[in-house]
This record gives sequence, C-alpha cells and structure tokens, in this order.
Amino acid sequence: MSLIKTFIIGVLAVLLAGCSSLRLGYNNGPQLAWWWLDGYVDFSREQAPQVKQGIDRWFEWHRATQLGEYVALLTVASAEVLADTTPARACRWQLQLRDAIDPALERALELAADLLPGLGEPQLRHLEQRYAKANDEMRADFLQADLALRARESLKRTVERAERLYGDLAEAQKLVIAEGVAASPFDPERWLADRERRQRDTLQVLRRLLAERADRDQRLAALRTLVARAEVSPDRDYRAYQQRLATYNCAFAARIHNATTPAQRRQAQRTLQGWEQDLRALMTPPG
Repeated sequence: MSLIKTFIIGVLAVLLAGCSSLRLGYNNGPQLAWWWLDGYVDFSREQAPQVKQGIDRWFEWHRATQLGEYVALLTVASAEVLADTTPARACRWQLQLRDAIDPALERALELAADLLPGLGEPQLRHLEQRYAKANDEMRADFLQADLALRARESLKRTVERAERLYGDLAEAQKLVIAEGVAASPFDPERWLADRERRQRDTLQVLRRLLAERADRDQRLAALRTLVARAEVSPDRDYRAYQQRLATYNCAFAARIHNATTPAQRRQAQRTLQGWEQDLRALMTPPG
C-alpha cells in the first residue's frame, strides 16, 4: 500500500535528517504523523481519537523494538565507511535497509487493517485528490519540460544527498556524479506512471474491502498484497526496468563512495556515529 509505505519512509527520513533535528523530530513523531495522515485521509472527529491512539502505539512499539536494529546497522556502517566498497556491497546494504524497514511496515499495515472499516467513500475521494496533488508536485520536481533544467535538478539532488553524508564535494567529485546521473537509466515518466498504477491499485482494493465488509484477516492479507505489488511490479517490462535501475544504482553508489577522500570518509563516519548516538538516546522514552 503506497500510502503506508510512504508513511514508513517519512519516519525514516526523520531519523536521517541529521543530529540537529533527529531527536526533536522523532519525539514529535506521533503529532507529525497524525498531521500527515490526516492530510491524506481527512479523518472525521469521531475517527481521530482511534487513529491518534494507533499512531501512539506504533511509535511506542517502534521506539522499544526497532531503534536498536538501526543502531546496529549504523555501527557496522560507520566502520565500513572508511574503506572502498563494491557494487555488490552497496546492493547488500540496500537489502539490509529494506529488511530493517519490513517490521515497521508490517506493524503499520496491522494498524491500517484496524482503521480501514471506519473509512467512507468521501475519504477515499479525498485520498484520490491528495494523490493527484502529490503527483503534480512530483511532476514539478522531476518532469520539467526543459530537459536541461531537469538534468540540473537531478544532479543537484544527488550532490546534496552525497554532501549530507560526506560533507562538501570537490568539482572533480561532482563531475563523477554528473556523469553518473547522465548515464542513469532512471526514467521519471515511467516511474510516475507506475506510482499512479500503485495508487489506482490502492483505491480499488480499499473500495473492494469496504464494499465486501472484509474481516480483519482479509483486510490485512489484501494490504500485504498491495505492498508486494508496490515492491515488485506486476508488469514484466517494469520489473526488468526496476532490476536494471537497481543494479546501476549500486554501482553508482560505489563509484561515488570510492571517489571520496579519507577526510570525507571520516566526516561520513562522524555523521553516522552522530545518528547512532541520537538513536541510542531516543531508545529511552522522554520523561
């Protein structure tokens, strides 16, 4: 279910925002998550207490059970970041990160399965409209009519992500990234088309579950299937594109890392260790 998956990614984005905002953002996570979800679904006054309680329980569970897993990953990453890497190792890290997200996603699906019977058609139409708005925002960010501008924005995003970890990059390193972005098989039009396919899937399944008055087990199974279809597209050609892009991105990530200097890798290590320290502090609930 793309909405639930986006929610989980949003939580992890808070975790990776940097030491200055990580603790504050996570401690305020339940309220931020409520605002975000309500913006998509437009819960009624009667639904709000149950939704807020569910979000609170999710964060309590996440703090108690998941942060330690993230700390363990960061401990390993902060040691490995000082050495060169390979495309295969970069791919393994992607798999480890995806595995780390899975328990949080499953827990969120259980919450969604509990809340689903209370939704009505007006809220599904609101969700549909919110999807359309988000897609328009994606088009503005990734599908500029001016192809030169589109390329510059893509390069800017990639450089910013690298500098968030390694610090300032030299011009020669930015050239490595520019060449990699230019050669990437990433196709924003194709990506957006699949995103819209997933959104249509979600709305169709939600409407069917409500019409059939499905029980909790049926709802949860259907939501899991939506997530699986989001991870692995039912379209054979798109699956091949996903694999091609994933393979390229692993090699590209390794190439960027291997172009960094020892000082930049030490900066990356300090960044990862800072995140690790903040996560350790967050494992203790605020008093």
